Amino acid sequence: MNDWNIQSRGHACAACQLAFADKQVYHTLLLDGSPDLLRSDVCESCWQKETADNADPKGLISRWQGNYIAPTLAVEAIQKETAETLLKKLIEQNDPRYIPAGFILAVMLERKRILKVKEQIMRDGRRTFIYEQAKTGDVFTITDPDLHLNQLEQVQRDVAHLLEHGFSSPQLQGSAPSDENVTAGESKDAVGEPATAA
Repeated sequence: MNDWNIQSRGHACAACQLAFADKQVYHTLLLDGSPDLLRSDVCESCWQKETADNADPKGLISRWQGNYIAPTLAVEAIQKETAETLLKKLIEQNDPRYIPAGFILAVMLERKRILKVKEQIMRDGRRTFIYEQAKTGDVFTITDPDLHLNQLEQVQRDVAHLLEHGFSSPQLQGSAPSDENVTAGESKDAVGEPATAA
C-alpha cells in the first residue's frame, strides 16, 4: 500500500457516467481495492439504487456526501509555494523520506480548515487519515508516521525548508520515526491528533 495517496473528485457519476451539474449532490465511496484505496463518486439516483437493499458495497471503508462545484476556467497566477501545493507535490514524489513532512502539512491544513478529516482508519497496522479538500473534493490519504517529540523540531525545519526552496535543494536530513529515538518520559503524540469527522 502507498503511504499516502490523492484522488480527485470525479466530474461524472462512476455508475451511470452522466456528468455532474454545478451544486449537484453526489456521494463518495472509499473502497479497499488492495493494495490501494479506490474512490468512487456517484450521483444521488445511482446512490439510491445501490443502497436500496441496505447492504454496503464490498470493501467499503468510508462514505460521505458533497455538493459538486464545477471547475472554473480562470487561470491562477503563479505564486509562492503554499502548504497545499507542497503537500500535493510530496504525495506525487511518493518518497518515504517526506512522510513526516507530509503529515505535518496535512495537520496544518486541517487546522486552517482547508482539509477536513473524513475518516481515520487502521490499515496494515498503521493509523491513516482520509482528508478531503472542500473546494476541489480531492481526497488525500495520509499515514501517521508516529512522530516523537525529539523528531518534531527537525520535521518542522524540513517543512520550512521545502516551503522556501522546494525539491531543488540538497537532500533533507530525514526524520523517519524510530522507537529507538524516544527517551524516557517523552510522549509519542507530539503533533496532536486531528479531529475526527463529524
